Amino acid sequence: MSKRKITLIPGDGIGPEVSIAARRCIEATGVAIDWEIVQAGAEIMVKTGTPLPDEVLESIRRNKIAIKGPVTTPVGSGFRSVNVALRKELDLFACLRPCKSYPGIESRYKMINLIIVRENTEDLYAGIEFDANTKECRALIDKILELHPKAKLHPDAAISIKPISKKATERIVHFAFETAIKNKRKKVTAVHKANIMKSTDGLFLNTAREVAKAYEGRIAFEDRIVDNMCMQLVQRPLEYDVVVLPNLYGDIISDLCAGLIGGLGVAPGANIGDEVALFEATHGSAPKYKGMNKANPTAMILSGVMMLRHIGETKAADRLESAVAKVLKEGRSVTYDLKSDRNDPTAVGTSQMADAIIAALK
Repeated sequence: MSKRKITLIPGDGIGPEVSIAARRCIEATGVAIDWEIVQAGAEIMVKTGTPLPDEVLESIRRNKIAIKGPVTTPVGSGFRSVNVALRKELDLFACLRPCKSYPGIESRYKMINLIIVRENTEDLYAGIEFDANTKECRALIDKILELHPKAKLHPDAAISIKPISKKATERIVHFAFETAIKNKRKKVTAVHKANIMKSTDGLFLNTAREVAKAYEGRIAFEDRIVDNMCMQLVQRPLEYDVVVLPNLYGDIISDLCAGLIGGLGVAPGANIGDEVALFEATHGSAPKYKGMNKANPTAMILSGVMMLRHIGETKAADRLESAVAKVLKEGRSVTYDLKSDRNDPTAVGTSQMADAIIAALK
């Protein structure tokens, strides 16, 4: 049997520990993978001068599939974010965040099973910003006042540009509907603030409505204003299924939904483009816990489950998810943050939780 070549980016901080745990669990399913290991983050920057060496991008472009542990963006380096750079360089336009309840994880909510689809390339995260009191910012303010005489802008304002295009919106909304079909979901909800931002969010909403017409009779469609959506998710989360959002709202609401299921420690994720898919835990690198064998590997392992499904290894993915669910439900061989008392002496380490999940596979 030929092995599937997959890029593995261990990350830094707790990244290597949760990455090893995920790798072991994925390999225990029996899927044949040839891992190509490359490094990114603050630690590799000391050696290479950049937190994202060219070899990382080359590896991912070559293999098309990658899984990444959390990475630290160096402070004061002038580098905005490794994660953002990967999305831009590889055109990973869709951020996919399933938020699913697992028995055994403490939460105020049960039976949550949402899929968040976030547009990754536009909106206020496009990085088009102008610092206050610079020549460029003053020129921009002057131009805005020329084109929009009724605008009220302080001369010392900083400016961020919010681009929303029809093309990018069509792409992400189609992705949301296709995700709904693939996962046998019934409804897509588009989230916006079109009542206030009539040009940008208005375009997003109108485009989503147009795309939805192609799926009439197969997948239901609705829209929600973002502030109302936050309230709805807290009050009636079971009414929602697949949720599609522009970049900023998607970032916020995906973390809100992670809170519904017990936190980022159990929230997997993926960034997907036409050619490449990058799977990753959505939590940070927590450098203060580096090397302590304490980090919860669940999000990273569930990201591996998503990866297995993406490459067509559905049976292996189902087995691994069932093993994770069994260990979580039993609540014995889990890390300290998954215990009802975080000081519970029966809590196990990262590698020991992976051992229990591997045992549950057999």
